Amino acid sequence: MIQSVTRHIVDFCVRQRWPVVIGAVVLALAAIGYAATRFSIATDVEALIAPDVPWHRRQLAFFETFPQYGTLAVVRAKTPETAAQATNTLAAELAKHEDLFRAVTQPDSGAFFERNAFLFQPRDMVEQAAAGLTQAQPLIRALAADPSLRGTMTALNFVASGVQSEQISPDQLAFPLTLAADTLDDVFAGRPAIFSWQTLLQGKPAPPEQLRHLIELQPALDFSALQPGKKSTDFIRKAADDLKLAETYGAHVDLTGRAPLNDEQFALIRNSALRDTLIATAGVLIILWLALRSFRLILAVAFSLIVGLATTAALGLLVVGAFNLISIAFFMLFVGLGVDFGIQFAVRYRSERAEHGELADALSAAARKAGAPLALAAAATATAFFSFVPTSYTGLSELGKIAGLGMLIAFLCSITLVPAMLAILKPPAETRPVGFAQLKPLDDFLLRHRVAVVVATFLLVAIGAPLLWRVPFDFNPVDLNNPRAPAVVTYRALQKEPQAGLNNAEVAAPSLDQANVIAQRLSEVPEVARTLTLTSFIPGEQNEKRAALARAATRLKPALEPKEKRPAPSDQENVTAIKSAATRLSGAIGETSGAGADAARRLVGLLQKLADADEAARRRAEAALVPTLNYDLAWLRQSLEPQQISPETLPASLRRDWVAEDGQARVEVMPKGDPSDPDVLSRFATAVLKAEPSATGAAISAHEAGRTILEAFFRAGAIALGVIAVILFLALRRVTDVLLTLVPLLLAGAVTIEIAVLAGLALNFANIIALPLLLGVGVAFKIYYIMAWRAGKTGLLQSTLTRAVIFSALTNAAAFGSMWASDYPGLSSMGKLMALALFCTMFAAVLFQPVLMGPPRKVEAHTG
Repeated sequence: MIQSVTRHIVDFCVRQRWPVVIGAVVLALAAIGYAATRFSIATDVEALIAPDVPWHRRQLAFFETFPQYGTLAVVRAKTPETAAQATNTLAAELAKHEDLFRAVTQPDSGAFFERNAFLFQPRDMVEQAAAGLTQAQPLIRALAADPSLRGTMTALNFVASGVQSEQISPDQLAFPLTLAADTLDDVFAGRPAIFSWQTLLQGKPAPPEQLRHLIELQPALDFSALQPGKKSTDFIRKAADDLKLAETYGAHVDLTGRAPLNDEQFALIRNSALRDTLIATAGVLIILWLALRSFRLILAVAFSLIVGLATTAALGLLVVGAFNLISIAFFMLFVGLGVDFGIQFAVRYRSERAEHGELADALSAAARKAGAPLALAAAATATAFFSFVPTSYTGLSELGKIAGLGMLIAFLCSITLVPAMLAILKPPAETRPVGFAQLKPLDDFLLRHRVAVVVATFLLVAIGAPLLWRVPFDFNPVDLNNPRAPAVVTYRALQKEPQAGLNNAEVAAPSLDQANVIAQRLSEVPEVARTLTLTSFIPGEQNEKRAALARAATRLKPALEPKEKRPAPSDQENVTAIKSAATRLSGAIGETSGAGADAARRLVGLLQKLADADEAARRRAEAALVPTLNYDLAWLRQSLEPQQISPETLPASLRRDWVAEDGQARVEVMPKGDPSDPDVLSRFATAVLKAEPSATGAAISAHEAGRTILEAFFRAGAIALGVIAVILFLALRRVTDVLLTLVPLLLAGAVTIEIAVLAGLALNFANIIALPLLLGVGVAFKIYYIMAWRAGKTGLLQSTLTRAVIFSALTNAAAFGSMWASDYPGLSSMGKLMALALFCTMFAAVLFQPVLMGPPRKVEAHTG
């Protein structure tokens, strides 16, 4: 019946060729117009997973209670002072623009943390710092009374006095004197030069967390735009430039977080989509020429492909409303898979044309012989894609709808538009049979050694079977981004710092008391490094720390707030002070040796050079030394009088981040080990969920998303195989024939995964769609062979069918090869796994399936 219907459709299209082609042109133009006006990409990545999945429902509820900061501004500078100043300046500017940022928070800097910095340190360190500051009272008084280049030379005079009185050994001066000398080196070299007095007091290089601060931002995202956060991220960069953070503080601002990462991803897809599509199209056209050897045949197949692609795009938009990051791949899939039916029909036509002189007779014969296999292959391929519609992976579900419809449309176009166009174009008759006659020796060899080939194949697949349980799944979505993209580079650097919270887990508790209980319980989990709640921001032993600071403040207040300040020095006064400091330091060091003495002599030489330089050089030195001095003196005045911290006195923004208006409290859980290691995160997420099933957060969501997607594929694969088996049984009416079709397909799938494991190719959110490709293309190829075998065809390796299958596979390879070369790693990994799956299923169909089937039940006198 299928053969009869297909032949009648082809005969009708040949007779009514002009109305059919004109109607197709009108349809294509209308579809292109509709798609062009309605085309959009859904940029909300949260929508890729169905909202009713338990872990995703928890995540969305958590986001509703505690809105997430989609953008992180990472401010880095050379000194703690300039890092803090640049961060405060930028945060203050961004907070003015509520239309762009719903919230602006400084989680590790700002007025609160600056004033109360000492309270967050251990008690012994606070007491030690208070004692040291008290001892430095004379120096602090001198600097506070004369915060200038001249005044900073006073510090060197105190150093020289300490050495001369043997209160300080030269080796104790190695670090501070080197710090000062490095600053002057920068001044003379024209590099950004900033001296850190805080680092000087610490006596060692500032830790990374003091040189880097975060600004957490809730940007107003426009999901109707391809890059929803672009407006806000552009504003942040412009604000940093307008505020001259680089010139004033030597600071630079990097952006990361979900919004910048997604924006860069979408921009990369946009920039490479046209190029990748053109490469795919060019490759397909080249393979079509090699397969068909006729521009008229190529034009017919290409016309069918264009009409089918335009119609599928328009119908897809009508069905799903907007493409997503996964379903947008349907363009490549259609170019690769949709052309298969056209090639099969066109190659069959060439074979029939060699036997029938008349074009119409050849087309009718091609329809009669290819109609049933093409229809069955189209049904099976569409079923493979439709099987993903009921899954929880919305991104793939929508791809399944579009691609499934696309396969049916491609089949209809191949049996209507290809014959109609051929009837119009009238290609010349074929002068010789179409096939691979040169493969006859291989064909004969495989059939002679049929049992050995089948046994060896099963044995090799069985040996590699343990690899099937070792297939890795990369559940980190950041790995799908361009590793050189700025937001990714920033993310990777920040990811190694657990306190940045990029890969933490989160729990929403009904109250702060319950949050503290949960935090205590989770802190005992071996995979957990630390837990935080709002209570974590209440320092311990506050009374003792404040008492020690109060005693120091009593002694230091007169020094920090001198009644009189010296007037600003003239340049000559600066020169005199510099020379005096150099002379005193040189005299104090004398002939001593060691690291401290060497650093002192180096600094003396630079001071002498500074005294002899022009006034501009001394102004640059003053700009490197004095602004940070003023900042630190102001910071010291307020930090010696910290406030009593309680939940009520914490900043409103901090309380809002940790306790919601309805009383729900947030628990943050940090992983132990390298947060950038997927295995560490997987063990962390598993352990946290076991201890607290209500947990969510970045680590939990990524881990659970991976599980959801894998489950979706296993479920969809089972559905597809089951439905395809039913379709095959209804069409073939023999269980053995169904098995002869499916067994090579399953073997191809096993080999694909085994090779992927050996090659270190991990499955991820993007490339896993290669598996429905394996089902779709694989079952189509196998159906072609089983139908030919049932018809009694022999010599299948040298047949017209093998020519069609090989060139069909090559067109797919050309399409997927363009994906492989894409700049977008997600698409590139998709192309790699698709190409691997394609070649495995092609070899299973061409080389293994004919051997597995053996001699046909009905043998014809000629080969296919």
